[in-house]
Amino acid sequence: MVVSGAMLRAFRSRSISHRLASSYRSLTTLVLAEHEGGSVKASSISAVEAAKSLGQENSVSLLLAGSGPSLKEAAAHAASCHPLVSEVLVADSDKFANPLAEPLAKLVHVVQQKGGYSHIIASSGSFGKNILPRAAALLDVSPITDVTEISESNLFVRPIYAGNALCTVRYTGSYPCILSIRATSFPVTPISADSKSKPASIDQVDLSTFNEDEAVGKSRYIKLSSQESERPDLGSARVVITGGRALKSAENFKMIEKLAEKLGAAVGATRAAVDAGYVPNDLQVGQTGKIVAPELYMAFGVSGAIQHLAGIRDSKVIVAVNKDEDAPIFQVADYGLVGDLFEVIPELLEKLPEKK
Repeated sequence: MVVSGAMLRAFRSRSISHRLASSYRSLTTLVLAEHEGGSVKASSISAVEAAKSLGQENSVSLLLAGSGPSLKEAAAHAASCHPLVSEVLVADSDKFANPLAEPLAKLVHVVQQKGGYSHIIASSGSFGKNILPRAAALLDVSPITDVTEISESNLFVRPIYAGNALCTVRYTGSYPCILSIRATSFPVTPISADSKSKPASIDQVDLSTFNEDEAVGKSRYIKLSSQESERPDLGSARVVITGGRALKSAENFKMIEKLAEKLGAAVGATRAAVDAGYVPNDLQVGQTGKIVAPELYMAFGVSGAIQHLAGIRDSKVIVAVNKDEDAPIFQVADYGLVGDLFEVIPELLEKLPEKK
């Protein structure tokens, strides 16, 4: 019998997939959660929602790290944030007072060695992107990033080429399978009063095997700079108002902020506007900024570069205002207006009622 190379490769692929499937008969998932102000961030709850798609009978543990009273408050919130969470693991130590990647990646490694999870998931924000690759290196596995759909426990969909194509990936490596997910692709259904379940147990992580010397890296915490604002968070806002370089100055960009205040919206900006110094870079929307999926996305003076469109594709309704009728943003917009934003925005400000 002659066996071709293609047949042999197919046989090996099926054998690997079979071994992987057998090791995943007991699905257990560790979700690395980000918290702030005593609450688990919505993006991390979306990571729990993503774990639901891995399969039935999936036991989910949610890992929180930090120190002080806010960590205890976050743990209490985590215990009832999603019915799928069966256990909250708390690593309370001054080592994790600041979210540095090296000690947190080492913590994931320690927890995985004890728990033997089949999957480790985090949101693909800056928090997850900073930690998961390091944790994957410590565990000697390859992570799968920016997952937008989970078909099976080892079959995933992720965007490539700035979102212009979707790639289906079958994971055939050893466990744990490490994933970062786009939070906007896994919206969380609000928990009704009737469906609320018993809060998950809260357990302390045994840090006796945590070697602090091994976790010390080349980075150190200096300070946290944040802007206090009553506007909703850009990543989870229902309405987002974005301005581009066509606004010409930081002073003119205040028109976008005034419009956002009237609509109760978050403010976003293109990379060109950020690079020009109109607004800080935490407001950047796009492939290298925030990925957003609001119910309403309004773009003023945004041309529609491919990197920007990659960050807004999941928006329910896109409204674009640009004086260039050939701007690429009009190809994806549900509603488009060819006009001068310096005339359109003042007219909107005049006719829109004040937010109550």
